[in-house]
Amino acid sequence: MPEGSLPEVLVFDVNETLTDMSPLADRLTDIGLPGSLLPAWFAGVLRDGIALTLAGGRTDFATVARDALLDRLARERPGEPDPEAAAQHVLGALPELPLHADVPEGVRALHASGHRLITLTNGSADTSRAVLERAGVADCFEAHLDVQGAGGRWKPSSAAYAHALSAADVRAGAAMLVAVHPWDIDGAARAGLRTAWLRRMPVPYPSAQRPADRQAAGVDDLARQLGAAVG
Repeated sequence: MPEGSLPEVLVFDVNETLTDMSPLADRLTDIGLPGSLLPAWFAGVLRDGIALTLAGGRTDFATVARDALLDRLARERPGEPDPEAAAQHVLGALPELPLHADVPEGVRALHASGHRLITLTNGSADTSRAVLERAGVADCFEAHLDVQGAGGRWKPSSAAYAHALSAADVRAGAAMLVAVHPWDIDGAARAGLRTAWLRRMPVPYPSAQRPADRQAAGVDDLARQLGAAVG
């Protein structure tokens, strides 16, 4: 693809990139854990899922997320009478999460301007679809994918990105991974995809990881950069 040309397909990460996960803090509070635990819990889920992939293991997001919650409950609430129900109370909120405010308008603008859009998550494709349907933008995406289609190998495994490329029937250089996580950007870049980092927090990009081709404040900002009419 010529330098400076637009990508044919935009591959969107979902958790934290499209979805606002902050309401899960209230669910943690409901089961007696501090809401401030949310970032550490989610980071631990990603760590364990990625570590399993590196070791050759296979599992799904829900299993790892449940195990991480049970671990936290055992450490911080050893008297919890029904830890399984407590964990499910938190995980049951995932399909009900809102999108970040910039997402619906940005997605609609990208779709209207002819960009092909798909999602690729370490979580569940069904959950991605449910969240986007609630916001009225699921039909803007031609496919909702998860890493179970890549043999359970979590991003940033190259197999996960290859699954998305196969589903979209495009070469790596014709696709752009859009994510808020630098490790996802790095993995996609190493797999040959172009990349766009959504800088939702005022933090520096890690110097040890491959830089993104583009940076944007949100999906609406990225849409403008790619020539879509927003607003």
